[in-house]
Amino acid sequence: MGRDDLCSQTLPSDVSDEEWALVAPYLTLLPEEAGQREHSLREVFNGLRYIIKTGAPWRWMPNDLPPWAAVYQQAQRWLNAGCFEELAHDLRAVLRLAAGRSEEPSAAVLDSRTLRSTPESGARAGYDGAKRKKGSKLHMAVDTLGHLLAAHVTPATADDRAEVGQLAQAVQVATGESVDLAYVDQGYTGAKPAAAAREHGIELEVVKLPEAKRGFVLLPRRWVVERTFGWATRFRRLVRDYERLPQTLADLHVIALVCIMLRQAVNYIAVHNSL
Repeated sequence: MGRDDLCSQTLPSDVSDEEWALVAPYLTLLPEEAGQREHSLREVFNGLRYIIKTGAPWRWMPNDLPPWAAVYQQAQRWLNAGCFEELAHDLRAVLRLAAGRSEEPSAAVLDSRTLRSTPESGARAGYDGAKRKKGSKLHMAVDTLGHLLAAHVTPATADDRAEVGQLAQAVQVATGESVDLAYVDQGYTGAKPAAAAREHGIELEVVKLPEAKRGFVLLPRRWVVERTFGWATRFRRLVRDYERLPQTLADLHVIALVCIMLRQAVNYIAVHNSL
């Protein structure tokens, strides 16, 4: 007897009915009656969410979810088709309009986080002297509400300043070149990162620490990207770098943040409908 027969037996990571109603049109690459489809798309998506949320290895997929290979292969199809990037774009627009902002952002926030390596990712790991960690570095851009714009992964040895050009280009692709300002920390200071961003029509503004800093200080504009990194760490698969390929690590961050935006959008719709 499967989960379709025992609706009460669901996992905390499962997508809700309201969330699935929003996400299903983006993930339906083939008609439901397609002959080669063996598993429910919703259950496949639940399997993907389970892996990212719990941090379990692929082969440890619970028996009441589709086989791990089927989930993995379908996830690759979704990623190759750009489904999650398109979903992230539309969810970001909805959430921005709900917050009284324009559909596309005019400003972004750039930063990076270093994830410790594991035996799976150790062959490509680098050492981040500032964080004193060996692993991979996730470079991310978000809008001023903290919603994902772009992300890519390098070894932790990579200098943040050297990645500004690639990140700025990805931001403009994601937003239709609407961004003209990006907030960064002091690690991005210098002529080269400023020039790299300017090539893509973006001016960098360095947000400096207060001179008399004591304890934890929220930096204007800059704190939103730190919050987004915090959101990502709610997904155990993203606490360390368990992936053999850097692109996989970046892709899983996109999926996780889409799941967060999806819940935020559903909550907004519920509140709006109750008024």
